[in-house]
Order: sequence, then C-alpha cells, then structure tokens
Amino acid sequence: MSIKYPDGSSYNNENSSDRLNNSTSNKETIFGDRGMTLEQEINQSNIYYRTHDIAVIYKKPIPLQIVKVDYPKRSKAVIREAYFRQPSTTDYNGIYRGKYIDFEAKETRHKTMFPFTNFHEHQIEHLRKCLKLGGICFVIIRFVTLNEYYVLPASVLIKHWDLQNTKDGKKSLSHQLIVENAYSIEPSFNPTLPYLSACDKMMSTS
Repeated sequence: MSIKYPDGSSYNNENSSDRLNNSTSNKETIFGDRGMTLEQEINQSNIYYRTHDIAVIYKKPIPLQIVKVDYPKRSKAVIREAYFRQPSTTDYNGIYRGKYIDFEAKETRHKTMFPFTNFHEHQIEHLRKCLKLGGICFVIIRFVTLNEYYVLPASVLIKHWDLQNTKDGKKSLSHQLIVENAYSIEPSFNPTLPYLSACDKMMSTS
C-alpha cells in the first residue's frame, strides 16, 4: 500500500526494522511466556491504568485519506493508496496526576545505539512544544535483543537531536547514554509495562 504525507512525499516504513509500526505488523517479539510487541504491552498497560482510574492515556489514531481501493472479492476491500491528512505527531497522549502526558514508543534491534532515523522532525518539534507548555514528554525505548526497556525524557532526546549536525554530534543515541539518562523499567503482570513509575520520577524532579 502506498501512503503519502499531506505534501505528497511518500511514507516508507519498510527500510527500517527499528520502526515500531513495522515491527508490530510483521513480527512478534517474545517476553517470557507471552509474545508481545512494545505497542501491545503499552496498550494493555493503558487499559489497566484506565480501568483502575490511574490515568487516561490512549494511542492516537492515524488520520488517513483513502484514495484508491481495490475489491478483489465482494466481501473484501484492499486499500492500495492513502495519504496522511496531516503529519503524525507521537504515538500516545493523555492525562496523569493532572498533567498532560505525551510520548512515543520505539523498538530497536541494535545493541549499542538507537538511531535518530526512527524519528521525524515534526515529531521532535511536537515534543518540544509540549514540553514548553509543561507537558510530561518522553520516549519508551525497547532494546529487543537485550530485552531492556527505558523511559527517556524528551528533553534528553531533543538535546542530542539538536546536536546531531554539529561537529561533535552523532546520528544516534548510544546505549550507554540512554542507560545513564533514562529510567529503566521492567515488564510486570499488572500493568504489563509500568511506565508511569518513570513519570512519577520525572514529575518529582520537574
């Protein structure tokens, strides 16, 4: 299926195994006895948080304009071409402890780094604006091969994103930098991924 941004440029998530949507649609990663992607773990956690009146956080819908549909069978329609009505921002948003929460979720199979190619400029700018207005913003990163989970404050991501084109800048975040600047979280039973514990720590230091 061909999907394009509002300016007509093509969206291609097939050239990077790091992108969450690609990993979610094409394969399952295994944790313990359950096979779940990062997205599934977060979605289940959000259900738990909402059910127990802890937080109201949802995955944002992707606004698509469908322009071409094939009907190979009467009972089945296949979307062949679609456009993003507007650039996507981040994966999730909601409210927790009276604060606006906004975050992205990403997986990578790299062991030593997290490439900036996982992000678009407009996503960084969205996080920057939310931070400016007092939101709690971050990225949940899963190192698939290492089976490690981190909540990285958006301020750290933005700082190094801005430095990437300078003399000493890099095109990725090193695993060591993430370990030193993020909050490590461990999968659990309920919630599946207790990422709000990291939010508590960010709120206490803000």
